[in-house]
Amino acid sequence: MTQRIALVTGGTRGIGAAISLALKNAGYKVAANYANNDTAATEFAKVTGVATYKWDISDYEACQQGVKMVSTDLGGPIDILINNAGITRDGAMHKMTPENWGAVIDTNLTSAFNMSRSVLDSMRDNKFGRIINISSMNGQLGQFGQTNYSAAKAGIFGFTKALARETASRSITVNAIAPGYIATEMVKAVKEDIMKMIVSNIPVGRIGEPEEIARAVVFLADDQASFITGETLSINGGQYME
Repeated sequence: MTQRIALVTGGTRGIGAAISLALKNAGYKVAANYANNDTAATEFAKVTGVATYKWDISDYEACQQGVKMVSTDLGGPIDILINNAGITRDGAMHKMTPENWGAVIDTNLTSAFNMSRSVLDSMRDNKFGRIINISSMNGQLGQFGQTNYSAAKAGIFGFTKALARETASRSITVNAIAPGYIATEMVKAVKEDIMKMIVSNIPVGRIGEPEEIARAVVFLADDQASFITGETLSINGGQYME
């Protein structure tokens, strides 16, 4: 079988980096998209051998061009898309600016359209595809100071279910993962007393590791996961159960 090609947005740091590396180790050709941190991307590529590509996923034309570049470089169309990249611009609603609302919606939700639309035609032609959208527990629960982030991540759930219905007949599956608190740079920077409070509310008694999200992605990306579509896999240590 031809080696499948996977593209991970926000794929050079945090959860995205773990996903990129796990897919590479599982035998895929992997491209990792990133937006700003050239230093981190260069180091990631050097250490892992994963090809890195810089473009703004909130820009539709940039996504179209980025996908074409990856396909040319890696020798074929994108088989597996991981919509992982996201930002936060936290603030209570009565203080939130239109700019901070729009930036989060564009990067965290509209980007899923931009990227999925850019790979969908080739997936339909090949009658195979995997689209895996990384959402958040806060899209299920809501979070103080995150109306923008929670709205965008909640939107991912509806996007996933609707697109899954549209693509199932072409052997393209679309699923979401909703992580809880994961040991990324941002979470590990939380003050110790706040971290203790967070952990006290997680039934398994710890925060998750990026590799635990990555393993779930590898499972959903597999050819044999073809009967799973339109679903959300919550990975949060039991903190929120639907």
